[in-house]
Amino acid sequence: MNRLLDTGLERLTAMLLQMGKVAEEAVRISIESFMTGVDVYERVEQLSDTLVRMNVDVEDKAFELIAKYQPVASDLRIIKSYIKISNDLERYGRYAWDISFIHKRLANFEKCEDPLAIIEEMGEKVISMVQVSIEALKTHNSELARKLIETENEVDALYFRHLDHSTEMPMSSRCLITNTLVVRYLERIADHATYIGESIIYIATGEKVVLR
Repeated sequence: MNRLLDTGLERLTAMLLQMGKVAEEAVRISIESFMTGVDVYERVEQLSDTLVRMNVDVEDKAFELIAKYQPVASDLRIIKSYIKISNDLERYGRYAWDISFIHKRLANFEKCEDPLAIIEEMGEKVISMVQVSIEALKTHNSELARKLIETENEVDALYFRHLDHSTEMPMSSRCLITNTLVVRYLERIADHATYIGESIIYIATGEKVVLR
């Protein structure tokens, strides 16, 4: 017989997975639009604002479950982790919004080509990390979550490569600022993907790990 708490946890899981869909869309279109020169600022802003509201709803639901049903330790582990994951999903949206904002305010003024290969490669890896983190969340797949570390290391390597090469690139100050900010935002999204991975491993195994 299912407990009322189990029904509440299922609802909480569904809320997080819906957040995941919104977050993935925000990240994907912000990166793709930066590469293609399309302005999607207003759309990404809407998605980011939606994630903020959804995060509040997840926190409210989580505390409602705690107050009503006095969950045991294993249930609390899930609820605590879900609150953290919800915050990470919100950050996906915030950094996606930052990318679209910088693109709108700076990148449209001139074409910045030199480092786009690095940004494109980083973007592909970051989108993959977002997708993997959400897929791992669906089934609390700790092995899939652990795979995020490999891609995270690759993203970090690209980030540092951009920083190393930036002093050698014959580009304008505006382009340098734009591209450096974007690779930083991508690196931060990758970090939050690993945070989600850590939370999933904790839910599944009770083990506290650091994937970064």
